[in-house]
Amino acid sequence: MLSYNVAHFYKPVITKYIEEAMQVTSEAVSGVARRLNVSVPTSRINEQFEARLKRTAKTVKINGFRPGKVPANVVRREYGASIYQEVVNDIIRDSVFEAIQQEKINAVGMPNIEKVEHKEDALVFEATVEVYPEVEVKAFDGLEVERKTAEIKDADVDTMIENLQKQRQTWAVTKGMAKKDMQVTFDFEGSIDGEKFEGGSAEDFKLVLGSGRMIPGFEDGIIGMKAGEEKVIDVTFPEDYQAENLAGKAAQFKITVKQVEKPKLPEIDAEFLKIFGVSEEEGIEKLKADVRKNMEREVRNGLRNQVKQAAFDALVAANEIEVPAAMVAQEIDRQRQQMIQQFTQQFGGAGAQSFDKSMLPDELFKEQAERSVKLGVLVSKVLADAKLEVDQARVDAYIDDMASSYEDPTEVIEYFKNDAQQRAQIEAVVLEDQVVDHILASAKVTDKAVSYEDLLKEQQARRMG
Repeated sequence: MLSYNVAHFYKPVITKYIEEAMQVTSEAVSGVARRLNVSVPTSRINEQFEARLKRTAKTVKINGFRPGKVPANVVRREYGASIYQEVVNDIIRDSVFEAIQQEKINAVGMPNIEKVEHKEDALVFEATVEVYPEVEVKAFDGLEVERKTAEIKDADVDTMIENLQKQRQTWAVTKGMAKKDMQVTFDFEGSIDGEKFEGGSAEDFKLVLGSGRMIPGFEDGIIGMKAGEEKVIDVTFPEDYQAENLAGKAAQFKITVKQVEKPKLPEIDAEFLKIFGVSEEEGIEKLKADVRKNMEREVRNGLRNQVKQAAFDALVAANEIEVPAAMVAQEIDRQRQQMIQQFTQQFGGAGAQSFDKSMLPDELFKEQAERSVKLGVLVSKVLADAKLEVDQARVDAYIDDMASSYEDPTEVIEYFKNDAQQRAQIEAVVLEDQVVDHILASAKVTDKAVSYEDLLKEQQARRMG
């Protein structure tokens, strides 16, 4: 509720009112803000005041008077100022939105009311409101976009099947030396300048060498050791180590190896094939075909996301635009809620309730939020200029491709057919793809072939970044 002191101009007057028109002028104060100068006739205020005064008189309770029988002058004396205040606040609220409509302003966020003044014949005030940016998108022929290409090779399929085996590997004890990819069970005791430190010791600690779980040099120091051997290794904690008291410090670790195990991959037999829905008769060739199909789908999605990212990055970089703070604030809130939802999914409702939201300040999301808002404005303009509409055939193809990875594709397709909200999300993705195609048709596109592995690493980095 808008509020300010009106006691200094409240006057209990009774007169006849002639409805006068509200006066509005507007001016641009920036690319994304407009200032409205609004003048509301006093007659409008007085009319609403008298009407509200009469309604109050019917319900108000004052000692010495029966309900509904309180004289108007008594109601005016006791409640006039507060009622007048309410009326003025309501009129300001209503008139500012009326002014926005009258001036055909595409407002975003709430208006900020300033400089309220009550004159003899009018209530005047200023209102500043942010507006949706009006932009002109630069020609696409100046954009440079790198488009990655990748193909699945037989070696990539073989590596993927080996990874499937590794996910189900067991460990076999060996008397040999510890090597990369072997699992070592050991005790360790750390010290700095001869003094033990908190968290620097453990017993029966299991570590797969080459996993990168320990600080640099630690795992390398264990390579070559056998069960029963002891060794002291020298390492240095990284300068950016999370524990400030250890960062950059030289340390010594006494290592006692208890057991060395080498990985044992499962055989690709009937039991292994059954895990992936392949019969013994169909054999490994069917497994390879299924794996290749999934990898090809992954590549298609990866390449589509890569070129979309590259095209949109180029679009934002080429078009410097000012965006309203209100839109950025909304996007910050959306991203924060998204992160909290992810946290809830990972740790459950109880974990989410104990989560300190102060750990997610606006600054954490601001840069990404600003980019997202800019991109949204630019993409909307491209859509409008090019008169692009969602290609329903592409939507169906997208759903079919996604459904093919499920055991019952028909069920998935039917789900998206009957759920308008879920289909709308797919349509939004496809429409973005159409925007990308529109940009690439004019942009300077350079194709670059990458390996399947490098494409996956890039995808992972993008998700984490």
